[in-house]
Amino acid sequence: MSVDNGYLKVMSWNLWLAGRFVNEARPKQLAFLREQAPDVVGLQETLGEAARELAEDLGWHHHQGGSCGIISPHPITQRYGDESLRGVGARIQLPTGRELVVWSAHLNYEPYGPYDFHLSGMTVPQVLAREEEAGRPRQIADVIDAMRPALAERGLPVLLTGDFNVPSHLDWPNLPWQVSIAVERAGLRDSYRAVHPDAAAKPGHTWSPLNHWHEQQEGVLEPQDRIDFVHYAGPLRPVASDTLGVGEPRPMPHHADNEWTSDHWAVLSTFVMEA
Repeated sequence: MSVDNGYLKVMSWNLWLAGRFVNEARPKQLAFLREQAPDVVGLQETLGEAARELAEDLGWHHHQGGSCGIISPHPITQRYGDESLRGVGARIQLPTGRELVVWSAHLNYEPYGPYDFHLSGMTVPQVLAREEEAGRPRQIADVIDAMRPALAERGLPVLLTGDFNVPSHLDWPNLPWQVSIAVERAGLRDSYRAVHPDAAAKPGHTWSPLNHWHEQQEGVLEPQDRIDFVHYAGPLRPVASDTLGVGEPRPMPHHADNEWTSDHWAVLSTFVMEA
């Protein structure tokens, strides 16, 4: 499946501080990207350099900004976002002549709502109040505001990838997480849930292949959740969406020689580009 045949492969990948905690991370990252052959990747935790470095090694194009970056084998014609945002965007020219706009966002990681709910026993109103304290609803609102010109452009495929550090209301029917609701209200759909609507049957957890036990509380299981996303708007129809990595990563603290270089699973969604 390729762009020439009307398909588009979009990945979201948190690199875990550019892969610094796994030995020989860079060649492992490059091998993974070459094998998956995505058309565009939204990156998080790049340490301000990994998007550029990966793109240079692959001969791809890039937009590097703060924690976030975007890389693609296709030319980037415009770049959006700055250090004041929790995200960056890029307009990409596909070989078919069509364009798309993609954003990568990385929201604040603490306090973490599933800890508040599962481990601290907070009520739903308390958890949602802590979300406001964390700043995530404000941060996603700022990213969405920056995306509005693209979302208003008729016939333009628009994508929002990212590590939101918060679950989706589509997975938690009794907890209306503000971030995913805001993204949905902006007209963007969750590609994984569009393909796998039953959250119980296909939870799609991306956090965490390495953290099975809570780091600060001995003997307490780490809550597992889907906090990495590929959202879409415009003339796109998702036909596949999966979490993915490499091999069977050994959990922390035995992770240094893993083939998989992150503490998140990546998300890869394949779309049909409609007329």
